[in-house]
Amino acid sequence: MKNAEPEHEQTPEPAGRLGSMIPGPPLIPFAEPWEYELHFPRDARGPAVARTTLKAVLGAHGLSEFIDRAELLTSELATNAVRYALGPAIVRLRWANPVLRVSVTDTCPELPAPSAEGGPYEERGRGLLILDLLADDWGGCRLRESVLGVGGKSIWFELVLRHGDPPSGGCAGDGTGPRPSGMPVLAA
Repeated sequence: MKNAEPEHEQTPEPAGRLGSMIPGPPLIPFAEPWEYELHFPRDARGPAVARTTLKAVLGAHGLSEFIDRAELLTSELATNAVRYALGPAIVRLRWANPVLRVSVTDTCPELPAPSAEGGPYEERGRGLLILDLLADDWGGCRLRESVLGVGGKSIWFELVLRHGDPPSGGCAGDGTGPRPSGMPVLAA
């Protein structure tokens, strides 16, 4: 006798201790936009956590060519957030083919200013110079209210994938399609 309940797809059982589990969702195609966000407290370990997270995300999405520049720039912005803000910070990674935008939001409303006294061997004051040299574009803005509370700022940088196609052996997708709008370019 047939079961009176409607038929449902059976969820595959694990094939054993080391067997495959329930299949996950399909990979996001290379040209499709995505966004990741990391919240971290005002803690000296925050920039290292941000760097590790950034490397994992970019590697998983086949954007390894961005890792070195993005890691250095994210480290600079996250370190400044820990050093100068009095609260937590957020690192946001947004991909809209062919542009990676990374922003760091913190609770300090003061925008960075170029250091007038710093030389090439100074320990501080080279952050804006590094952004100018390594980022394809960058900027920032003060925030009236954010998820962190009243006040703060967001500093961002963009890196552009030169060829626009997924790296060989990279993620699924064909790397074609227009760049989605909605990524305003703010003056530095």
